[in-house]
Amino acid sequence: MGEFSPGSRNLAQWLDYQLQIHPQEVELGLARVAQVAEALELLPVPGVSVVVAGTNGKGSSVALLEAIYRAAGYRVGSYTSPHLHDYRERVRIDGVWASENQFCAAFDAIEQARGDIPLTFFEFGTLAALLIMKAENLDLLLLEVGLGGRLDAVNIVDGSLALITQIDLDHRDWLGDTREMVGKEKAGIMRAGRPVVCADRDPPDSVINRLRELGAKELVLGRQFDFDISPGAENWQVHLDGNTLQLPRPALTGTGQLDNAAAALQVVELLQPQLPVSVVEQSEGLRQVALAGRFEYQPGDPPVILDVAHNPQACRALAASLAQLGPVDNCYAILGMLADKDIAACLEPLLGLFDGWYLAPLEGARGASASELQSVLRGLSCDKPVVICDSVQEAFGKAKARIPHADLLVVFGSFHTVAAAR
Repeated sequence: MGEFSPGSRNLAQWLDYQLQIHPQEVELGLARVAQVAEALELLPVPGVSVVVAGTNGKGSSVALLEAIYRAAGYRVGSYTSPHLHDYRERVRIDGVWASENQFCAAFDAIEQARGDIPLTFFEFGTLAALLIMKAENLDLLLLEVGLGGRLDAVNIVDGSLALITQIDLDHRDWLGDTREMVGKEKAGIMRAGRPVVCADRDPPDSVINRLRELGAKELVLGRQFDFDISPGAENWQVHLDGNTLQLPRPALTGTGQLDNAAAALQVVELLQPQLPVSVVEQSEGLRQVALAGRFEYQPGDPPVILDVAHNPQACRALAASLAQLGPVDNCYAILGMLADKDIAACLEPLLGLFDGWYLAPLEGARGASASELQSVLRGLSCDKPVVICDSVQEAFGKAKARIPHADLLVVFGSFHTVAAAR
């Protein structure tokens, strides 16, 4: 690695440097990152802040809240991960990616402030997000937890409220192999006396017990808030804690997005005293919301659905969303996954929906090979044709060339897979 004077690195060089200076990609714990945040005078964060944790639905929830508050004219900063194509996607100010110069200046300040304190790639990114947002005079900060909650770098922020999305098993080596254990980690973002909105209809006891220990206001989907919708109806009725609204369906499609939207609307209801939003503005936000890679439909011949589903719960939701499309005569899967995922549990609910599979390896130490994916399909007694490819791009190209008149191609299994196919 070449030597650079402070401030001379471009963004790609900064990211490469961050990966090299810490021996582990992940090292959970708040002490190091909190110490650097204190040196940079980042805490407490200005304005209203919402910290979002969960297994599935975090990115969608942030996108929904961002769209609603932007429709109401507020200045909104959002921090999400991972990105699909460009690192700058991770920090948005009023819907616009932070610039390379903003990131580089933030990384330079962090590098000078940290001294000999080791920081991971994600910790650098979290501190940079907070630095960039601090300079923007924002009304609202939306902060997505990267891994777990309790020991994630984002948890140095005491959120005005906590939003917990659907909880399932993922990152088992870090978070545990039961929903109760995972829920305990997610519950770490809660703060005493501050509201907690939960978009999981059946949250683990560890979440509810911790919430009540802290004396936090409890708002769980299906209990304190819920919604009604008639098949084929344009609008839906959302029953919030203390209010009922008639609103248009959110522009995000796919199973689970109404749950995410209801929880986002409950957050808006809680924050009305600080950030008032009219029903008209909430409706506009729901119509305008967009998020790549979440049951994303791309018209064409053949049409394509892109979905970052990579854990069992998300794959069950993908299966349900595909089933709701109605009968599809020719539907093919383009799949790439990381080897540390529960691949069999992910693929099992989707087996009967595809007429063939195009399998691709993912790059990096964590990527599963195409032959590993094929072995899992065989173990599940899959009797559909399988095509082994050398890359996602090759799989996508072969699928489009060989079956130009297919009813549907579905690309899924990882952010990496969707990014390569978009």
